[in-house]
Amino acid sequence: MAYQKHWEQNEKLNKTEQWKLERDGLTILEDIPEYAKNGFSSIPKEEWDKFKWAGLYLQRPKEDGYFMMRVNVPSGILTYDQAVELAAICKEYGRDVYDITTRQAIQFHWLKIEQIPDIFNRLEKVGLSSAGACGDITRNIVGNPLTGIDPDELFDTREIVKEVYDFFQLNEDFSNLPRKYKLSISSNINNASNAEINCASFVPATKVIDGKKVAGFHLKVGGGLSARPFLAETLDVFIEPHQVKDVTIAVTTIFRDFGYREKRHLARLKFLVADWGPEKFKEKLLEYVELPDGGEDAVTGWNAGYFYGVKPQKQEGLNYVGLNVPVGRLSSDEVLELARISKKYGNGELRNCNSQNLIIPNIPDEHVDALLEEKIFDRISTSPLSFIGYSVSCTGIEYCNLALVETKERMRRIANELDRELSLDVPVRMHMVGCPNSCGQRQIADIGLQGIKMRTKDKKMIDAFEIYVGGTLQDGGTLNEKLKGKVEAEQLSDVVKGLLIHFKNTKEPGEAFFDYVNRVGTADLQESLDGLLQEA
Repeated sequence: MAYQKHWEQNEKLNKTEQWKLERDGLTILEDIPEYAKNGFSSIPKEEWDKFKWAGLYLQRPKEDGYFMMRVNVPSGILTYDQAVELAAICKEYGRDVYDITTRQAIQFHWLKIEQIPDIFNRLEKVGLSSAGACGDITRNIVGNPLTGIDPDELFDTREIVKEVYDFFQLNEDFSNLPRKYKLSISSNINNASNAEINCASFVPATKVIDGKKVAGFHLKVGGGLSARPFLAETLDVFIEPHQVKDVTIAVTTIFRDFGYREKRHLARLKFLVADWGPEKFKEKLLEYVELPDGGEDAVTGWNAGYFYGVKPQKQEGLNYVGLNVPVGRLSSDEVLELARISKKYGNGELRNCNSQNLIIPNIPDEHVDALLEEKIFDRISTSPLSFIGYSVSCTGIEYCNLALVETKERMRRIANELDRELSLDVPVRMHMVGCPNSCGQRQIADIGLQGIKMRTKDKKMIDAFEIYVGGTLQDGGTLNEKLKGKVEAEQLSDVVKGLLIHFKNTKEPGEAFFDYVNRVGTADLQESLDGLLQEA
């Protein structure tokens, strides 16, 4: 392709960029049927990474030949038929492990190459795809899980998200980006899509145009977490709903053509935005699409993707029910039961939240009480306890090749223990990650727990954690700060409990954790941690 010519002249391209020039990542989809016929041993090792473009990663250990699959769910919205099919795939091929991700997608595990063509066909029949869910390409588009029913959104964004998602799906003009590329589109005034940590985010705004107040978007670019986190910068432009696709194409084109391709760890859009600054990026954007200056920001808060309980929709007489899925993991039978309940009392939809939780929408007033009597809500609660209800975890070493420690079950155990032994007058958001890539988004947590390896006095390497405090995306965002000291994994529960007891004893009534850290600083918590580590 013409836009690749200047890359071909660059002798410093990393190895991944070199093979991407030879053959587009999406072409792996053409090879999978042949590999499925001949088995995992027929796949050359140099092809393993290319499976990411099909939404597939090899689990650890890679040589065993089991894949993790990520399925795109734009805005997190699943129809009844889609949910039922996903549950069936999970039960038949995925050893009954059904995970909701922090980007509203679904993850399966334990898949074999021989099963992939059948899974692809079954997903396609219900309008789903795993293509582009991983790799250097546009990932699942995060949105407002309440869109279309949300009293707190400026307008319905379902069709906008669909238009953008459909354009980029299997589009080889945009399947060779410098690195992964994450979009969010939401008009929810409480920042339901975590705008500041995405590569490009459309956030609600208004502007007076020709004497009329128009609802649209502002644009944030350059957000992202991982080992070097950045919060997105706001560009001084206003975007009407019908312009979102064109603006997305423009931003993606800039990333494709000007993003860095020499070093993988510096290739995300956030590094280009950091170098250019928002003004230069805006100037380049306006070369592709004509936009007026920005209007008035409509974002008033941040709900971190939590929607627990029964709440009225903007449609009179209808309600949504927000549910806690502990650390985002379900069984296939639970998915089927939730889909059945949603169809019995509502329209069959299930909606994934970026907090790894679920929403059942469109429940008439007269059906709410009967719905809440269903047995499954003993575990998948509408009013969870304050620690398990606000705990997030990545996949961890159980399946992920990048993870250093086990996370998912550890986070569940710690949260449940805290709920048994400690009560607070405010929830505390805890995010656990198994490596610096931060799929569990620990940088925006009240308490972030990052897995590491630690050498003991007798020179053994053991699992341990670093603790970070004070993250939020309120008012543009603040990334949490690391406390000094490493906590052995076996001591983590007691240490976190000790920190929270200190918080409870020294906070003001009703004071949230972030507000507490903002008021007293980190020195007080550091002193508490030092004491806990000495006792351990």
